[in-house]
Amino acid sequence: MYPIALHGELHFVVMHRNPTFTSSINLPGAERVRTLPAHEFCKQGFVLGKASEAGFGNEMYKILTAGALSVMLNRSLIIGQTRGLYPFGEYISYTNQSFTIHEIKHLWRKHHCARTYGRDLNIRVDIFENPAETNVLCSDWNNWKDPIIWFDGATDAVGIQFFLKNVHPRMKAAASALFGLPDSLYARPNTFGELMRAIISPSSKVQEAVDWVLKGANPDIVLHTRMMANRPVRARKAAVLCIKRALQISHIKGTPLVALVSDTPAFVKELKSDISEFAEVLYFDYKLFAKTSGLEIVGNDKPLDFRSRDWGSAPRWVAFVDFFVAAQARYAVVTGAHRRVGTTYAQLIAALAAANRHGREPSGANFTFLSSVHSNLLVEGLSTQVGWGHIWNRYAGPLSCRHQPHQCALTPFLPPAWWDGQWQSPIPRDVRRLLEYGVRLSNTGEVDKRHLVSHCRSRKDHVKRYHVLPPYKNPARS
Repeated sequence: MYPIALHGELHFVVMHRNPTFTSSINLPGAERVRTLPAHEFCKQGFVLGKASEAGFGNEMYKILTAGALSVMLNRSLIIGQTRGLYPFGEYISYTNQSFTIHEIKHLWRKHHCARTYGRDLNIRVDIFENPAETNVLCSDWNNWKDPIIWFDGATDAVGIQFFLKNVHPRMKAAASALFGLPDSLYARPNTFGELMRAIISPSSKVQEAVDWVLKGANPDIVLHTRMMANRPVRARKAAVLCIKRALQISHIKGTPLVALVSDTPAFVKELKSDISEFAEVLYFDYKLFAKTSGLEIVGNDKPLDFRSRDWGSAPRWVAFVDFFVAAQARYAVVTGAHRRVGTTYAQLIAALAAANRHGREPSGANFTFLSSVHSNLLVEGLSTQVGWGHIWNRYAGPLSCRHQPHQCALTPFLPPAWWDGQWQSPIPRDVRRLLEYGVRLSNTGEVDKRHLVSHCRSRKDHVKRYHVLPPYKNPARS
């Protein structure tokens, strides 16, 4: 899927790996909507994406989920701010094809939308994390008349893909057009990568740091490892084997350039020693950068003590430089981990890197995402991959093979949210969790459609609504 500007809108052509399956979708751009006359503007609908500044991967998925939903519902995108600042605004720039709440409020007042056209400015909130109240499976959101919709709590690729099982044909069709069919794992579009490329870019200071690291040469392969201060030998050996596999697939001539990204610097040093035998190695040494570059990145530099094991000890801004360096990979991204492989951060690196390459150079058509899974993680199959947002969670159930050697697995850019693919099966915890949403799963992940329809018929839409501006009171009725 790739975006092009069209009449002030963001226009997406969804490209599947099989080029015969293409479809065209418009994302209503703010540039066009801003210029509409009052009677047209006041009819418009919007989707809010609001994030905090917790983990980058989870928070960015909140924005991307809103972007995807705005495409599905043909509404414009609002990116939420906190005290006038965008999430991660020191490190990321956002598209001007989106609105802010402040701007919508100004235009709503300017065009007298409430007084003249009887449309109060309110937000309808649907909280995905609340199974008893969310309408993600049972409601036709096209019929919602509220000016703003906020689908809250979708912190990974899963939430928005619940619409693939929505009981209303229009919603299911819109989701399928954007995400492909859930049982065609490797023939689905790089939806989040293309949305990211359209919505975000590095801030000027982060871009300067990225340029300092790359020095004009983009890496051929990127290895991301989330080790959480651990340095297991098997994980290192598996990662090196997977890099070599990526090089074989990519048919790179000459000495390849491999970039390393990790939360554990000591692990990087050991990897660098191994990989230097067959490749040139690139790694962002932020301490050297701070001493020698003459550049300064202003932001929240204080590492959070309670997060240091999860995110590493480096300042927050380093993760953003690493992210945009890694997103310049030319041929492949490899992800590995001490425990859970394919974090949201790694998913977004691979997705954006593939989107950056698509249509720009020959490698784009065959860009590869690989997961390095060391043998310790495979003793009980993939049962350790229990995080809902991790790529291999959908393979963690009873069909997972045990006692496998190191694996270097081809990985989809669009993480699966259901268990429709071959060899996918749910863990018991997920079976119980889906039942809370009204979805009955078999042991191998098939959805009981009759049960879902019956569940939806037995419930009413849950409506949670907030006023952005005070509702208009007609003086004539007072």
